Amino acid sequence: MTYVNGPLTSGARAPVYTFGKRKYELSSRSYVMGVLNVTPDSFSDGGRYLSPERAVEHALRMIDEGADFIDIGGESTRPKGTAYGEGADPVRASDELRRIMPVIERLAGMTDVPISVDTSKAEVAREALDAGAVIVNDISGFRFDPDLPSTVASAGASAILMHSRGTPKTMQELPAHQDLLAEVRAQLRAALRLGERAGIRQMMVDPGIGFSKTVEENLRLLVSLGELQELGYPVLVGPSRKSFIGEVLGLPVEERLEGTLSSVAIALFRGAHIVRVHDVKESVRTARMVDALKAAGALRT
Repeated sequence: MTYVNGPLTSGARAPVYTFGKRKYELSSRSYVMGVLNVTPDSFSDGGRYLSPERAVEHALRMIDEGADFIDIGGESTRPKGTAYGEGADPVRASDELRRIMPVIERLAGMTDVPISVDTSKAEVAREALDAGAVIVNDISGFRFDPDLPSTVASAGASAILMHSRGTPKTMQELPAHQDLLAEVRAQLRAALRLGERAGIRQMMVDPGIGFSKTVEENLRLLVSLGELQELGYPVLVGPSRKSFIGEVLGLPVEERLEGTLSSVAIALFRGAHIVRVHDVKESVRTARMVDALKAAGALRT
């Protein structure tokens, strides 16, 4: 039995979620979200897709490669640290809108693939949702803007709530977690309650790989995703090209494909329903292989 909207009950399969014109049964297979950063300073692809034409072209390419969602962001969340310098500066809502709106407007008229807007600002979310986006992906888990839950709810949209601490400039300077999994669950649970009180019917949780976590904590989260099932909502994971992969393999961001795909496979096996990635074609192939192996009963804990 599937559960349409709302939280999962204990032992239930992931629900059937409606995103715009599409319905996804999230327990039927693994899903892939393609990343489209319309920013000058994102850690991996900053500056590549600043023109609306190039951005839309890249989004359509990812859809051709099998992307089930396109996540569009106009503000970098690059953390401060040895890998990425001083970290991302905050961006005004007007600048964020100037970057993303032409892309969302054009893309929404060309495809029914669900569009997600990567923002923590209610003002940005409101205009993006009016233009055709159907999901708000908030890295702050409703910490940064108290108006965001009601904005998502009033639009009838979905929300992705991520665990993080501090801001991009401070998150990597925070001390290690005392109890990683308990703290991640607690913050996500609090965010979900805010969404439920606002009336949001479709939410997903993201443990925040790479955000305010050590290399060891990121690795532990990936292999412990099953412990997030008790929250009762589908799980999205974004390991793509993250610095923990670079630390483990000693590789720069442009050489982290194999590490990303390994992380994608483990995340999907351990309970993720959706992976958020830059390399869509390769990740879709990885996801299909994981699905086949799971179906054959070849992978067991």
